[in-house]
Amino acid sequence: MQSKIKKLSEEYLQYAIKTRWYLHQNPELSFKEFETTKFIKSELEKLDIPHESSLETGCIGIIEGGIKSDRVIALRADIDALPILEEGEAKSAFISKNKGVAHCCGHDAHTANLLAAAKILKELQDEIEGKVLLIFQPGEEKLPGGGKLLTETGFLQKQGVDAIYGLHTSPMYAVGTMATKAGPLMASTSEFEVEIYGKGGHAARAHEAIDPVVLAAQYVNAVQTIASRNVDPTEPVVVTIGKIEGGSAHNIIPESVKLWGTARTLSPDTEKLVIEKLDALAKGITESAGGNYHFEFNRGYPAVINSEKESQTVLNSARTLFGEEAAIEMMRPIMAGEDFAFYQQQFPGAFFFVGSGSEEADSKYPWHHSKYNVDDRFFEVATPLMVSLVFDHQ
Repeated sequence: MQSKIKKLSEEYLQYAIKTRWYLHQNPELSFKEFETTKFIKSELEKLDIPHESSLETGCIGIIEGGIKSDRVIALRADIDALPILEEGEAKSAFISKNKGVAHCCGHDAHTANLLAAAKILKELQDEIEGKVLLIFQPGEEKLPGGGKLLTETGFLQKQGVDAIYGLHTSPMYAVGTMATKAGPLMASTSEFEVEIYGKGGHAARAHEAIDPVVLAAQYVNAVQTIASRNVDPTEPVVVTIGKIEGGSAHNIIPESVKLWGTARTLSPDTEKLVIEKLDALAKGITESAGGNYHFEFNRGYPAVINSEKESQTVLNSARTLFGEEAAIEMMRPIMAGEDFAFYQQQFPGAFFFVGSGSEEADSKYPWHHSKYNVDDRFFEVATPLMVSLVFDHQ
């Protein structure tokens, strides 16, 4: 079976590359992937693969295997793009035609990869035990997350999913490799907003005002002590202020300043502590100066926690296909987030990274960078590995 899968993957390599280029040129934002969905459905229909739509965008292809069984394996790809103005000479042949929207996180490659996998699985349909679900999921980049909304429809639960697998391009790993680990793999990704209220006035008479800019500066510095002074140093946590907005001129003290940030943790207890400290610091800093504040915390995606069995299945499949050196068992998690976590709250599953970074493709820029790119050789690992999981899962 492994040799069959590798041979078919080679045959469909150019299809995967061309499909990825097409999708890269035509990106759509989260929950607005209407043309992308039409394209996916048309490709599935060419293969005579039926599909269901539980949400407004995205769809789920269904392949009934030739070996009768209750076994159901789900494979997931996200389909949305980011609000980014794209750059990069390496992508000039297929750069985004939709100005200000770009696939700078690899979702075009994920979608193309699953469509290529669909072609192979269709050819091997008679040898598949049970059923395969091909999940083309919208809205991974935007809360509440398409993964959350899809699991809430109950469709996957009714299908009786036994396990779910998903992958992500990774510039951190070289082409020809993959990486994952059992247990915590990625962090929860919550967001918070703080508006600090002071008393406006003239910059020359600052003593008559309560300057929210100064208070905001104090808050930005203070939140850095949460990780260094409030959380166990062996417990991963990241607190970042990503946006500050306030003021209208160089000589006016504004009435308020607003800050937006994100908190990344691996445990609910740590997240609870971070929320409490973010609120308490805003309260202390503003009240001590005679100001006030408003604090909001929006829980985002849970942490991605890989199940032991499915993680080992991925690693073993990669070793069988590509050799020991190609399968990297990660030592520690990363603090990026993924709404794949919502599936794992319902079903056993594993998420993994496939190397896409290289000098040749200028593809070592981090996720969400305007020059983010994927080396097309990514598919040489991603496609056969994704297909193999359908057969290797026990």
